[in-house]
Amino acid sequence: MLQASPERLARDLGVLANDIGVRLAGTSGERAAADHIIARAREIGADTREEIFPVQSRVVAEEQLEVQIHGEWRPFPCSLFSNTPGTNGDWRTAEIAVLAPTDYQRDDLGHLRGKAVIHLGCHIESRESYRRLMSASPAFLLMVDTRYPGPTPLADGMFPAYTAAIGAVPTLNVAHKDSWDWVRRGATHARCRIAGGMVPATSQNIVIDLAGTDRADEVLFVGGHHDTQAASPGADDNASGVIGVLELARLLHDRPRRRTIRLISFGAEEQLSVGSSTYVRTHRREVSEHGRLMYNLDAYGSALGWLQLHVNAYPDFEASFRPHFRAANLYYQTVTSVVPYADHFPFAAAGLPAVFHYRLNCNAGRFFHHRPDDDVSRVSVEVVARDVSAVATWLDEMATARTLPFTAGIPERDRPAIAACWDDLFGGWSA
Repeated sequence: MLQASPERLARDLGVLANDIGVRLAGTSGERAAADHIIARAREIGADTREEIFPVQSRVVAEEQLEVQIHGEWRPFPCSLFSNTPGTNGDWRTAEIAVLAPTDYQRDDLGHLRGKAVIHLGCHIESRESYRRLMSASPAFLLMVDTRYPGPTPLADGMFPAYTAAIGAVPTLNVAHKDSWDWVRRGATHARCRIAGGMVPATSQNIVIDLAGTDRADEVLFVGGHHDTQAASPGADDNASGVIGVLELARLLHDRPRRRTIRLISFGAEEQLSVGSSTYVRTHRREVSEHGRLMYNLDAYGSALGWLQLHVNAYPDFEASFRPHFRAANLYYQTVTSVVPYADHFPFAAAGLPAVFHYRLNCNAGRFFHHRPDDDVSRVSVEVVARDVSAVATWLDEMATARTLPFTAGIPERDRPAIAACWDDLFGGWSA
């Protein structure tokens, strides 16, 4: 089995999460991460290129939230959603209303007009629901991530395809515990002030090619993303993926192979895989006709936890890598439902067998999800090295095989759900 180096992984992890830190899409932090990836790939001797694409970058100088409880205004922490506007530095005040997921069953959401809406759930996973909410003209939204009860606001974003088509109001992530206390204590009004918002910028995909020989036109895609959410150094999400991509390049660069291995570090994943979807739209014909698989590494370095593989493929695809994982004493849960929240998904939409490699440490995911404490103390480079070693050994075999030992394409049962998510959440092929 090929062996990844924990020492090399730790050095790259330190650069990304400690030296650079927060790497929001379109900012200097994301740019610094891209430069580091390019430099490391070229040190290896790999053919490396950069593909630039436009994004909206979250640039916030100040964000304030106050809630009125028993006539007294009290401050609370908050985080502006990406792809939503600020308030031009002005205070916006409104009466509080609560919107639960079941409230979307109402015929009319007009009762939310002009309100500060406490929204239970951090994702609105229906374009029609989002359109109805925006048509109600709330003053602003206070989003509660109900997966993670606690005292810390997480960071997140509204889907860019939704906001581009329908518009947005100021939207703040707030702590689950705070929202609970507001309702229990009879809070009546909220006001927010955000200096800054979204500005036009550029992001980048870094493409590292390990060229094949007699089957070089057959491409094995591997991905991770180098951006983070607001205020998070993103050690696990997703410096773990980037250091894995770089280590795979090191392990596989000098190996003989027939097929091309294309490793990509995507930008702007935290805005719903903008980099990955841009790559697939830009190279749609090449991906669909010459791509053979997509394996995505994202947030899999947690020191305590278990591995979960989200697989959209025929069963023999998983069978191709399972023996290599077993040889490394690496066991996992297999999830075959469609999950559109990682960079494998646009490749699945293009028809490629696709995997999202992810490690949980609680039933909701990871307890430090999108938080400022997603730092290097959360990541075990030994866990990362073990996983990367198994993936590298499998990819090495796939790159040299006379014929690939799995069925091409996406199973019929998955295609309607993938197409529906691609069209609704991402805006389809014409976005």
